[in-house]
Amino acid sequence: MIETIAQLFYEAVAHDLPEALAYRSHGKFRPVSHQEILARVERLALALDEKGLRNGDRIAILSENRPEWAVQDYACAISGLPTVPIYPTLNAAQVRHILQDSGARWVFCSTNDQLAKVLAHWDELPDLEAAVLIGGEPKPREEGRQVLKWRTLMALGASMEARRPEVRAWGSARKPQDLLTLIYTSGTTGDPKGAMLSHGNLVSNIHATLKILQPRKGERCLSVLPLSHIYERMAGNYIMFFCGVSIYYSQNHMTLAQDLMETRPELFLAVPRIFEKIYSRVRDTAMEGNPLKPAVLGWAMRVGHSLAGHHFRGERPGRALSAVGYLADRLVFSNVRVRTGGRIRLAISGGAALNPKVNEFFWSLGVPIYEGYGLTETSPIVALNVPGKVLPGTVGHPVMEEWEGKPFLKLAEDGEILVRGPNVMMGYWRNEEATREVMDAEGYFHTGDIGELLEGGQLKITDRKKEILVTLGGKNIAPQPIENLLRADKYIEQAVVIGDRQNFVAAIIVPHFPALKLWASRQHLKFKTHENLIALPEVQAKLKKQVGNVNTKLAKYERVHKILLVAQEMTPENGMLTPSLKVKRRVVNAHFKDRIEALYRCNGIGRVED
Repeated sequence: MIETIAQLFYEAVAHDLPEALAYRSHGKFRPVSHQEILARVERLALALDEKGLRNGDRIAILSENRPEWAVQDYACAISGLPTVPIYPTLNAAQVRHILQDSGARWVFCSTNDQLAKVLAHWDELPDLEAAVLIGGEPKPREEGRQVLKWRTLMALGASMEARRPEVRAWGSARKPQDLLTLIYTSGTTGDPKGAMLSHGNLVSNIHATLKILQPRKGERCLSVLPLSHIYERMAGNYIMFFCGVSIYYSQNHMTLAQDLMETRPELFLAVPRIFEKIYSRVRDTAMEGNPLKPAVLGWAMRVGHSLAGHHFRGERPGRALSAVGYLADRLVFSNVRVRTGGRIRLAISGGAALNPKVNEFFWSLGVPIYEGYGLTETSPIVALNVPGKVLPGTVGHPVMEEWEGKPFLKLAEDGEILVRGPNVMMGYWRNEEATREVMDAEGYFHTGDIGELLEGGQLKITDRKKEILVTLGGKNIAPQPIENLLRADKYIEQAVVIGDRQNFVAAIIVPHFPALKLWASRQHLKFKTHENLIALPEVQAKLKKQVGNVNTKLAKYERVHKILLVAQEMTPENGMLTPSLKVKRRVVNAHFKDRIEALYRCNGIGRVED
């Protein structure tokens, strides 16, 4: 059994497939074989050694997904050089913090734009000795700043071809307890901390996950999440590579639809936001053109709802329902399925709660989504739904029952989820105080998530412990379930529930503009911009009505009393979402501070129920 990522790499390249990885270049996906990856990894390892990098030196990776990312990662894993992945969407100050805190000696940059973030703060990085530019030509630099070309480094490795067998010996020297990587948390509540993950942490999670889900050699996986995200790195990278799955790197979220059609993957990992966008696009398309299309889609989705329970339990529906389901598939679902490539047999959603309505829709398409749960600090998967035992609204069963005679997962008195297992991090890098805050005397990691264990053993996440809102009336309110219900409405794209230390709950809402503009045009409303549109009294009344419909599903103290409509989408680029697309509530509250204060000052004006 493999115990280190170095061992995993050499097991994986033995598959010897012509398409280990593939990337888009000049409009086409170009494959890279296992043998070519093996050669590149070993040459890079030799070059890094020749440059004086030694066991324990940290190497940062500031790059979008590409084959070079994986080559760097495996070369460092074999050489005992802990990697420090950095999201390419972070700004220069955020990059500086991670490079400074980790004490990285080298940093690999994909482009001159990424390199510029490093150069802007190099004077504040005493440990940084060199940067490597993967794509493009480095511009003239100041004295004392060593910027190397990727191809120069690879040529150095190639010049030592006869020494390549040494590299495999270096990999054999790696131990499960060796530090593999420092992954900095997304920082929803402040500066990110570096979670120290060992080879054993990642490999134990790989073994636990493979007991549940088995990718098949020769299948394709479309990689759309950043490799700097632990979920993609472990499940979409290590597991797929180990099992002989061809990994195709999507260029970005804008090309996702095209990439799905072109690669036709059997496996697809994403966060809820991506599945929700696909769902919204289908719904928007049905609203256009032929007036019968919305009615047909609605009928098909009702059929899908009737079939869903059978799908989740792995059962065959009765003859009559099967016949209706066949008709719905021929008329609607097969056409939509083609847009996902038509071959997805396994999709996994993680990172946040997936709306059950969206989950049910994909199952109706014949695209099963298995929702899971995990954290950076747990390498990451803690629980996962499995075929035949899917329960929407839950993240499935824990991937282990116990570890060293104690429960792998348990709940604290206040409902906080606690995890103790071989996948739990070694601690936070150079931050013993932060480590003590999350690790108790028994070795349990305190996740900060609130949950409950259902009778069938499934775990249900209800909210983040630190995000619970407490109203002036003393009511504790979990915002995420309310936000999920709001986002299920076809006129609402994003929603952030607010109301901490206030008299009532309110919500910041970004409308789903394609649907809203179509409705407004049918009402003969005049507008030029999104800002004009949401300022119209009719539109505000429409959104209040939609929120009022959601309120009927909530307890009285949870109901949204007022809404703040905004035209600006919340994104990682404007800092309101983390790179893994979670809401940064403190940033959102600060960004809309004046408007939120005005909303609550007008205590009795503009309520949803008015």
